[in-house]
Amino acid sequence: MQDTPKGSRLHIAIFGRRNAGKSSLINALTSQDIALVSDVPGTTTDPVYKAMEILPIGPVMIIDTAGIDDVGDLGALRVERTMQVLNKTDLAVVVIEPEQGVTDFEREIVKEIRKRGLPMAGVVNKIDLWPVTADVLSSWGSDLNLALLGISAKTGQGIEELKRVMIKLAPDDWEGPPLIGDLVSPGDTVVLVVPIDLAAPKGRLILPQVQTIRDLLDNDACAVVVKERELKEALEGLKNPPKLVVTDSQEFMKVGADTPSEVQLTSFSILLARHKGDLETLVAGAKAIESLQPGDKVLISEGCTHHRQADDIGKVKIPRWLRQSVGDELDFEWVSGGTFPPDIAKYKLIVHCGGCMLNRREMLYRLAMAREAGVPIVNYGLLIAHVHGILHRALAPFPLAQMILEE
Repeated sequence: MQDTPKGSRLHIAIFGRRNAGKSSLINALTSQDIALVSDVPGTTTDPVYKAMEILPIGPVMIIDTAGIDDVGDLGALRVERTMQVLNKTDLAVVVIEPEQGVTDFEREIVKEIRKRGLPMAGVVNKIDLWPVTADVLSSWGSDLNLALLGISAKTGQGIEELKRVMIKLAPDDWEGPPLIGDLVSPGDTVVLVVPIDLAAPKGRLILPQVQTIRDLLDNDACAVVVKERELKEALEGLKNPPKLVVTDSQEFMKVGADTPSEVQLTSFSILLARHKGDLETLVAGAKAIESLQPGDKVLISEGCTHHRQADDIGKVKIPRWLRQSVGDELDFEWVSGGTFPPDIAKYKLIVHCGGCMLNRREMLYRLAMAREAGVPIVNYGLLIAHVHGILHRALAPFPLAQMILEE
């Protein structure tokens, strides 16, 4: 459970005013003192993430946030970060402090949560200090159009009931489509091409490769893992052709040449494009590469931070390929980690990583931002396949995406 990646967990975020007991609620839910608790308002300054498991949901990420009523210039920044958490939230919990009851702060956060279509639970905390009658709960709940549960994070009263409510509200589709499991049948063989180069982490595989192997095993398929130089020999040694070859995107050309035309070929990044987001939107973004003009602004966005190699994919290779495609210079900007700029309308193209460290909700939010701004967005794997003329073949497992490419 502790090894489950952050991006593969249901994200449950706790919202409320300062000193409403959000951190105490986190501690009660996790049965650990992992969030700093104080009577001083504003103790939580940045979102705090805690991995845990809630059965039968499974691995979740609980997020403690700063108070939505924080004040001053610094407080405004804290509130902004709290609101950004909504972009990755799968399930929201709104905490009300009973001494003041429902205020405009609760009304506004509930409005923002509903605007995003998120499931939401509401609790009135500290009922050990301020007992709240059923009539008051009903009145405040009517104000917010939200069923409210009375709890005490300090004594544990109502915590188990809140967990049951959270289990009931948890969305069924938060994980998205399978990574590869629905593309294979029991007994199928899939060859995975995994380069071991300077960019490969020492002693381990990168997350999408590990997740693909696990999904194949979960679906009773056979995974054969080779480096790019060993692919041809591995294919010749198989009794029957594999159902699919999946490659690191940067090896598309060599792998495409060594893979028989009758065998379907795709990449880990394209599998992630469907699993984490919206493959059709990203394919449309690949087509937009053809419309780039010299001097256009291009944003390259990565969902994590990492040590860059001399020939880094996002900093060096992709800009080089795009310049070659346009035949002239482009104006590149880069962002990484949890940062995604709100003013994206100035870009002619957004190039995003596979998003393995982001949860599906946040990736879908970024895609929706791009669509709303009218800016094409593509991910690394689709871009690489397109600039090397192999995208149509790489989309063979996904006929609908192929149709969009052909339009």
